[in-house]
Amino acid sequence: MSLFGAYHVWYCARLLFGSRVFSCVLATDFVLRWRCITIATNGKKELEINEAIRDREVRVIAEDGSQLGVLSTREALRMAEEKNLDLVKIAPQAQPPVCKFLDYGKYRFEQQKREKEAKKNQKVIDVKEIRLSLNIDTNDFNTKVNQAAKFLKAGHKLKVSIRFRGREMAHTNLGLEVHKRFAEALPGAVVDKQPKLEGRSMLMFMSPAPNQNK
Repeated sequence: MSLFGAYHVWYCARLLFGSRVFSCVLATDFVLRWRCITIATNGKKELEINEAIRDREVRVIAEDGSQLGVLSTREALRMAEEKNLDLVKIAPQAQPPVCKFLDYGKYRFEQQKREKEAKKNQKVIDVKEIRLSLNIDTNDFNTKVNQAAKFLKAGHKLKVSIRFRGREMAHTNLGLEVHKRFAEALPGAVVDKQPKLEGRSMLMFMSPAPNQNK
């Protein structure tokens, strides 16, 4: 393949894959051998690898962590190629930039695996809704309090709501009293947002007290 043909293939690939970036090695006999790694674009600044590195010289770290000193980028690329590894710029701000020999595909796979594991271990906090009424009886009230206490102990936030029906809109002050009584029954909680009328509903938001789960 001619040099022009190789460039044409590369340019078409850029158009076809958009923001995906490829690192390719062009052999001296103008035969295009694809040594490509798709770099995911997840909003983070991506590392420069292989021919994307435009610096004239770089400080190189071997795959085992040993220091190889400052080399020309061309020499570093040649060494990476011999090891069947990628030259990855890990410290672009250094003078000269620091690069390391890595299997970039494996590196990205392990990095994504760690990110997934971290997300899996993150505690998910839900907002649980507790619905009260103006004329709630004592047993139902206590049941709602116990349910709310369990939610708070699990680390969840609460949305406490009262829906006013018909002529009950004339007695919103009673809704404030029910909310106040409910909050006082939950010493293991703090009121994030005081009761407020929104349409026909009065809402109050609560969350676990700072020492609730200690």
